Amino acid sequence: MVTTTASVGQNASALGLDSPAMAGIRRLKAIDTVRARIGMAVDLGLLAPGERLPPVDQIARAMDVSEITVRRAMVSLGKDGLLERRRGRNGGTLVCARPPHGAVPEAGAYSAASEEVHDLIDRRLLLECGVAHLAAGSVTGEQLQRLDRLVEAMDAAADWAVFHAADAAFHLTVAEATGVPSAARHYGDVLRELYRYYLPYPMDYLRSSNNGHRELLSALTNGDAGTAGDCAHRHVEVLHRTMFMGLPSLGTPAQ
Repeated sequence: MVTTTASVGQNASALGLDSPAMAGIRRLKAIDTVRARIGMAVDLGLLAPGERLPPVDQIARAMDVSEITVRRAMVSLGKDGLLERRRGRNGGTLVCARPPHGAVPEAGAYSAASEEVHDLIDRRLLLECGVAHLAAGSVTGEQLQRLDRLVEAMDAAADWAVFHAADAAFHLTVAEATGVPSAARHYGDVLRELYRYYLPYPMDYLRSSNNGHRELLSALTNGDAGTAGDCAHRHVEVLHRTMFMGLPSLGTPAQ
């Protein structure tokens, strides 16, 4: 399928992705999006002082950027006093013991997009409930096995980057299980756009959220469309309260 500039613009308008706030995010360079997301996670306490970040390749996959972009972002965040590099067996890239607050001005674009983020959550909510309902009636045994493996992978994930990859695969597999040829594409468009705003979360929180995946899998296994829709609703609705962890209250980033 050939995607023209006009069709991209039409799709963006349909999704509400051409608003000024959303455009602010899109104008950021890739390195600045990584800086903003890691910097905000440190500011909000999602990444704790002394916490080790995942390997560069995993962060790159989770944030949909190149590995060199992640490396450059980490170097710049080190100069800002947020991250430090340690050598040796217990080395790696860690959050500094006393990172400065509001040191990443690029986070302002994310703060300005808060309304658009909630709109994206609503769009995902509508799609996710429909996807779960349809999947309950057409999911295959092979797809159920794949979903079960992904739930186990999320339980075993060592860090947020690995969890994120399994989470995305889980939800796209459910969309494929609807049997609707374009479901994964339409759902995936909204999911990927929303993932642009996700921040690194503590593993305890992420593993707890995996219970929602397990409940949905149970409903799909039983062919219970009503329960599957309810599980999807609860799983996505919580994002209104947890995504950005009250981002508007962060205040104006340091200039």
